[in-house]
Amino acid sequence: MKQPNKQGFSKSTLATAVAAVSAGTLLSVPQLASAQESLIEEVIVTATRRAESVQDIPYNISAVSGDELEAGQITDAAEMMRSVPGLTVVDRGYRNSGTVNGVIIRGMNVDSGANGDVPLSAVPTVATYVDDTPLYGNFILKDIERVEVLRGPQGTLYGSGSLAGTVRYIMAKPSTDGFEAKVGSSISQTEGSGGTNFSADALVNIPLGEKMALRASAGMIDNDGIVDYTNVYELDSQGAPVAAGGDIANGAPVFRSVEDADTVEITYARASLLIEPNDELSVQLSHQMQSDEIGGRRQVTRGSNWVSGEEEFYDDYENGAVTLEPSERDVSLTALEISLDMGFATFTSSTSNYSHDGIAISDNSGFYAQNDWFGAYYGGSPRPLAQAERFYDDSALVQEIRLVSNGDQFVDWVAGFFYMDQESNAGQNSYMPGWAAWAAEAPAVWTPGLSFAEEFASWGANVQDQDFYFRRNQSFTDAAIFGETTFNFSDTFRMTLGLRHFDNKLTNDSVLQLPIWPEPEEDTKASFTTEESDTLLKANVSWDMSADTMLYATVSEGYRRGGANAVPLVGGFAESPDYLQYGSDQVMNYELGVKGTTDSLRYTVSLFRMDWSDPQLNTSTANWGFFAAVNGDEARTQGLEVELQGDLTESIGYNLGYAFVDAELTADFYQPYGNFQGSGVTGEYIVAESGASLPGTAEHTLSVAMDHTATLGAFTLVSRLNGYYQSETSNSIGTGKTSAEFDGFQLWNLSSTLVADDWDVTLYAKNLFNEDGVTGALTEAHMGTDPAESFYGNSSKDYISLPRTLGVSGRYHF
Repeated sequence: MKQPNKQGFSKSTLATAVAAVSAGTLLSVPQLASAQESLIEEVIVTATRRAESVQDIPYNISAVSGDELEAGQITDAAEMMRSVPGLTVVDRGYRNSGTVNGVIIRGMNVDSGANGDVPLSAVPTVATYVDDTPLYGNFILKDIERVEVLRGPQGTLYGSGSLAGTVRYIMAKPSTDGFEAKVGSSISQTEGSGGTNFSADALVNIPLGEKMALRASAGMIDNDGIVDYTNVYELDSQGAPVAAGGDIANGAPVFRSVEDADTVEITYARASLLIEPNDELSVQLSHQMQSDEIGGRRQVTRGSNWVSGEEEFYDDYENGAVTLEPSERDVSLTALEISLDMGFATFTSSTSNYSHDGIAISDNSGFYAQNDWFGAYYGGSPRPLAQAERFYDDSALVQEIRLVSNGDQFVDWVAGFFYMDQESNAGQNSYMPGWAAWAAEAPAVWTPGLSFAEEFASWGANVQDQDFYFRRNQSFTDAAIFGETTFNFSDTFRMTLGLRHFDNKLTNDSVLQLPIWPEPEEDTKASFTTEESDTLLKANVSWDMSADTMLYATVSEGYRRGGANAVPLVGGFAESPDYLQYGSDQVMNYELGVKGTTDSLRYTVSLFRMDWSDPQLNTSTANWGFFAAVNGDEARTQGLEVELQGDLTESIGYNLGYAFVDAELTADFYQPYGNFQGSGVTGEYIVAESGASLPGTAEHTLSVAMDHTATLGAFTLVSRLNGYYQSETSNSIGTGKTSAEFDGFQLWNLSSTLVADDWDVTLYAKNLFNEDGVTGALTEAHMGTDPAESFYGNSSKDYISLPRTLGVSGRYHF
């Protein structure tokens, strides 16, 4: 057998690594030599701010290694999440992947699956970290050491805190041990697409002497689209719908079809420099970026295609929007991490700065049509088009410092300070392209001899194409002290007490104007400041029932900050002042679990209950549908999580995860009435009744992975089968316009990797049986067609999982 080279990339070790990560283990290079004897190795994580075996941590944590992601051709976070019990995800595809965090842990969600285009008022229930920076950047999963998923509130260990859980993306670090380089690429074809998908990436790790190393990686993704936009308006040079026969006043729209519109172009890169002048001090400076350009939605329209004919229906991969819906975004993160071993404790400082901005075009025509706005408020153009341009800009400076005690003592402790200074801006410009030109040609409705534009202007209207203007600028600062103390009463019994005290301040400046119906500028602004401080607690006990089995119990508190909405309070579009602000929400988490190992099995079983007070619902106002968040009363989630990993034979390994989640409202959910045209009508109306299931949460989820390793002469063949199942879910709480029920679905992936000394080649199939896997929707009642409004397109859409994709990938190691 050929001996491994310095980089650990010989055929035997690489094959063993591929097999090992298929079984879900995280193996360092020294461990690979013995991995063929037993794949049940320790999984080392840093969730407790110390490097510990996952089996020694007294709460439910899951880890996915970067090697496992690479072996499974997984670069998308939504696909990765499906391997973690207790998690579900609203899979919106790449177009909205960085705008709204779709991760749901233990059913903690009341938001509609229709969300996605707009940065939401309420922050997510799940915190996401890139190393030590709290950021939902949704980077492509490349050059990652591992992903850690922590269930339940985590404010006593992580300065940013969290309500339902935390997902940590731990990036690979430079190494002084030896030179490493690899290049890889993949080509694939997806069902519904007329083209191909191509990706390529490269990585290099260069030791700069014994005390310094540089690591850099870069890559690109260029995917052809899947979805055809079949009923897109032909537009003139001004972006307005072309009128049939040139008849501006009466001409119908002219349609065209755009095939494979949802193209994906992503570039990404990361570089990090590590300096270790001695055994005690480590300094790492890193920078990473990603740029996305997406051509349209990976979402499909169902039902009758009124443009093609009443008896025609949309095909499997067709979208009925009347305008293309591209998006783009840029995200970058710079971080400086310093670690110093002070003997009694390790001091860590993390200083980071990030910037995340994006813009997207959305077809809002179905929303206007379903509310009869085209006819009732805008005269009924024969070419109705409502287009929303939405954008956001989020940046922050984050500082966290920690002291973590060293050694095995009676008392182990972690203490830290966290500070964030965040600026987040969001806005929307809504247009009806061509409407003003049509109004100038169309006759008045009630005043003979005038055009509709002249009649409109006589009532005080400013006739133009822009009908909505929104800006929300927020400054948020958060300062917190946090920590945990563990009392080791014996070798088998421990107790941990944790605390987080925080002070935050939010300043909101919002402007909401309706340019066609202008109001005095001072009446369109909303400015105010909120401040909040509180203390959160945690208690945990764990007992080693035997050398291989641990029983644990946890009680912990979680918190999510409140915020501000921007709604008009005067004029014809006034809403209730009760919408202006929403309060924080809290959770009390209870968990009881057991975890252990045998010679061929690692297992974790946990029971949980989470009592949720004042849950924040991202919704819309009662009258005019302005985006807003409101507080409910109570909800509860409870259930069971099971993870098993082991070996069936010396050549077959498996991973099994199951979760049962019962998530429902425990009190009726109300939101304010509209203040219709300033009538002063106040009060509340019911959104959903007690007992309603929380949306986006499957009662049953099951994930399974199996791998088989075989020797073929000088090569090794590793074959993998991965499956995921989730039961039925709902799109939103209550029975409103966004209400919909989604069938359960299963996704199966299959791959085989041929491993040689310096290269490997993988044939793979994703979503083998081509299931839709719908996890969210813009419903017909909310955004659909309406021929009565002369709108024959359709803005309703189902968010589908990636259709069946067949591909081949290869890597070469230097």
